[in-house]
Amino acid sequence: MTIDAQSFVGHIEKLIPSVATSQTAAVGRAARLISASLLDGGVIQAFGSGHSESISMEIAGRAGGLVPTNKIALRDLVLYGGEPASLLGSPELERDPAIAQKLYDLIPVQPQDAFVITSNSGVNGTIVEFATIVKEKGHALIAITSLKHTHEMTSRHPSGRKLIDLADVVLDNGAPYGDSMMDLPGGGTFGAVSTITSALLAQMTVAEVVKDLLAAGQVPPVYLSANMAGGDEHNRELEARYAGRIRRGA
Repeated sequence: MTIDAQSFVGHIEKLIPSVATSQTAAVGRAARLISASLLDGGVIQAFGSGHSESISMEIAGRAGGLVPTNKIALRDLVLYGGEPASLLGSPELERDPAIAQKLYDLIPVQPQDAFVITSNSGVNGTIVEFATIVKEKGHALIAITSLKHTHEMTSRHPSGRKLIDLADVVLDNGAPYGDSMMDLPGGGTFGAVSTITSALLAQMTVAEVVKDLLAAGQVPPVYLSANMAGGDEHNRELEARYAGRIRRGA
């Protein structure tokens, strides 16, 4: 058993092409839903709790990414909903189905918007309830999750459903149960991979959306880095097209 950086890289080098190849068709289906939303004037609403919030950041408001995007986070309850900051100190918050409706109600959402929900386990109460609301409202829903992990879990939602039961398209990040891939002496594992492969799936999907928009004769609304000449001006001009529809901040 070898434990070092290159051993971890070796695991990733095997996993990335496996995920990229196995999920190509699903990525295409996800992109078609997102492209249809954008061509209809929609915005992509991205939500993830816990560490999965990082994938929402991969989708919404980043250089090289699509402008008509929103990142939804549990702290929106405080930033936009007037809840006390102490609410965020609860380790059970992401398991509470009751907050999902409050989160949804805070979004500047329109019927044609599509949602991307990321959850490695796909079973926590907030995630499942939020997905339930999204589908009840008639939105397209794409899930990024680990099928291996979610199949090993019992739902923490009263309905018994999981994120994969509600999504129109499921993108499997290929992460193992427990997320980490490298064995420790004496038992246990380390070396989490879901962030890497979920980000890969998010960027693959964006690439397909850009292809669709170009094929439709549209100029893809894509951010430039704010840390390059002309970036701020370019980005502000594009953001103005979606005034009142997208939020940028914490």
